[in-house]
Amino acid sequence: MERLQKVMSSCGVASRRASEQLILAGKVRVNGVIVKELGVKVDPDRDVIVVNGQKLEMQPKHYYLFNKPKGVITTASDDQGRETVLDYFSAVKDRIYPVGRLDQNTEGLLLLTNDGALANILMHPSRLVDKTYEVRIKGRVAEGHLQKLADGVKLADGMTAPAIVCYNGYDGANDMTTLEITIHEGRNRQVRRMVEYFGYKVHNLKRVQYAFLTLHGVKRGAYRRLTREEVRELYRYK
Repeated sequence: MERLQKVMSSCGVASRRASEQLILAGKVRVNGVIVKELGVKVDPDRDVIVVNGQKLEMQPKHYYLFNKPKGVITTASDDQGRETVLDYFSAVKDRIYPVGRLDQNTEGLLLLTNDGALANILMHPSRLVDKTYEVRIKGRVAEGHLQKLADGVKLADGMTAPAIVCYNGYDGANDMTTLEITIHEGRNRQVRRMVEYFGYKVHNLKRVQYAFLTLHGVKRGAYRRLTREEVRELYRYK
């Protein structure tokens, strides 16, 4: 059983918030009865749900791995006319949405789906899903700071959990240090803030791995479907 507004959103009717407004306005019937309460749960496989006179049909589930370019917004639409991740999925007719976020200046691996159950599993803080970022930092990073990054950094929203920090070298010609940092938290701009805590400037930030998934074979701005085996493996985080 799932909340009615969640089922409506999964069927592509509207966002969850807009679906709630349709319910409150008396535009939704379940098994012939008008429903105006937001807490109602339904079985999408058995119950007949009608919105504005049209019966809902469950969409097939879609799962995509996208290599997000820098400068692209992780949202469905943007009132400032900026490019969004969904602009790259114009060929996908069913409504999909990102699993979590990458900020505008971060590139790399992003999952998109219309499977709300899986998205909730992966984004729940208790699941400890590893996310690995390649970080290019202006200047040479002190060895002592590497250990402090791994142990945890006290940010404005609290101490970060222990991370895995790998030193990938220093490029003297460009005065650039490259690190790989693996975290399982999902705070806003977390890796960037962890590095900036020590006064360093992040030159480029790229998510290169999410759980066991990597960008192998997926060029910047391109995407691929996840295999059934990959989806099944992601559900093991439940």
